[in-house]
Amino acid sequence: MNRRMLVGLAGAIMIFAFAGGSATAGRDGKLPASLPAHGQKDVCTHAVPGLAYCDAHVVTADGGAAPLATTSYQFGYTPQNLASAYNWADPTGSTWTWNGQTVAIVDAYDNPNVASDLSVYRSQFGLPPCTTANSCFRKVNQRGGSAAPAGNVGWGQEIALDVEMVSAVCPGCKILLVESDSNSFLDLGAAVNEAYSLGANAISNSYGGNEFFGETSYAGSYNHPGVAITASSGDAGYGVEVPAAYGTVVAVGGTNLTTAANTRGWTEAAWSGAGSGCSSQISKPTWQKDAGCSHRTVADVSAVADPNTGVAVYDSYGATGGANWYVFGGTSVASPIVASVYGLAGNAGSTDYPAKLAYASPGSLFDVTSGSNGNCTRKTRRGGSSGAAYLCTAGQGYDGPTGLGTPNGTGGF
Repeated sequence: MNRRMLVGLAGAIMIFAFAGGSATAGRDGKLPASLPAHGQKDVCTHAVPGLAYCDAHVVTADGGAAPLATTSYQFGYTPQNLASAYNWADPTGSTWTWNGQTVAIVDAYDNPNVASDLSVYRSQFGLPPCTTANSCFRKVNQRGGSAAPAGNVGWGQEIALDVEMVSAVCPGCKILLVESDSNSFLDLGAAVNEAYSLGANAISNSYGGNEFFGETSYAGSYNHPGVAITASSGDAGYGVEVPAAYGTVVAVGGTNLTTAANTRGWTEAAWSGAGSGCSSQISKPTWQKDAGCSHRTVADVSAVADPNTGVAVYDSYGATGGANWYVFGGTSVASPIVASVYGLAGNAGSTDYPAKLAYASPGSLFDVTSGSNGNCTRKTRRGGSSGAAYLCTAGQGYDGPTGLGTPNGTGGF
């Protein structure tokens, strides 16, 4: 059985770890209802080298193939829960005022319902409206035009997840959605360049593909000093994917996030599905100092990603019968969260490569010290070394699955 199958099996037999009652309005900071018995599945088809797949996982009902979907909000963390867990201000508000930061989402294909679904999500959780009319939300294709590419349900659900996570973390940010014509790295890279040209301060990329010969030819699209470009580390456990491996991006790993009887009120462990490791081809950025990998090490930072402790998402495009509320996980959740923390901090654009910020002040993050995503004590990929356990096992300080840790306010960003 391969690693990806094991991750899915683990999700199918685990029970959601939320405690406490449900929040009827979804905006009072209470925890969501506990999930019933469930599984999880990828929402995008895995691709051949040169093509990317989205890193979103949807929780399924009773371990089957059908998503766990409800007609009203019941399950999954809310913006208020994330604010409590990661120590920023409760995002509930009645009016929208731009904070000067634009967070771009880059995804393949089109979700034609994204604007209306975004309105439902923000209304449900007491966030101010974000629409085209008030200049908060804008959707363009990879050339900056208004003609949408072909629709795709899997990537459409990724799009809904991404824009709603920006809303959850930074409701005062503008949201720029750039949809590429296809899931090729060529088209996705063009969309990243377009997001940069349109003035994005942070650009989130919740997709990737296993490292492949020729991957460096696409790296230039993700090299924009002054812009916080985040990328999901992957959802198949130990192993590296691009664009997270590019040395100019913020590689975002994943955690399991649950409540705890401690000062913080929450605890995190490395998610077993989070990608990590030592790149086979990408040079090590100067700000990385770990000794067990002479090339680029993934990840840099992390956030919640385990579908078993996932987030609430509203999506009508992939829904049937009006059951539009889902629970999503994957490092697809973590990437837009971290991109939006840069927007919340207002620091995107203030340094040559924003990835450096966390390495300059690692003590300003929540260190994740438990959990593993596989076996890395054997000989690693070229550039690695035998016995570099931190590449797949969380511990004090830097590690592969969670990087330097998770947001504790905006200090590390």
